[in-house]
Amino acid sequence: MKRTLYIILGSIFLLFLAYFAFVYFVPYSEGTRSGELIKFSKKGVFSKTWEGEISQGISGAQIFQFSVLNNDEELIEKLQENEGNYVKLTYMERYATFFFWGDTKYFITEVREAQSPHFRNR
Repeated sequence: MKRTLYIILGSIFLLFLAYFAFVYFVPYSEGTRSGELIKFSKKGVFSKTWEGEISQGISGAQIFQFSVLNNDEELIEKLQENEGNYVKLTYMERYATFFFWGDTKYFITEVREAQSPHFRNR
């Protein structure tokens, strides 16, 4: 009886481990988005995560929400410095997320300053 219980518990643990590895290492999509960084904050009750938004249109009708992993300190600093500026974000979309990673499935991997198409130098 104990052996059967250990086999069941071990199988459940291995399935969870395989699911976690799949979600972490296999991206659903990768790409770039650009817009004005309008929000970047650390939020959460039990697990604090970094969340942000960029506005991709003049009216603010197109908002792209994203998350940043806590161990990407350089990325967090760049985003904090560029709040209110026009930025180009490289992101990775995952199949799912966990509460300790962030609220969205979009995770930022690179931040670059960009020139706004609305206010170009003539």
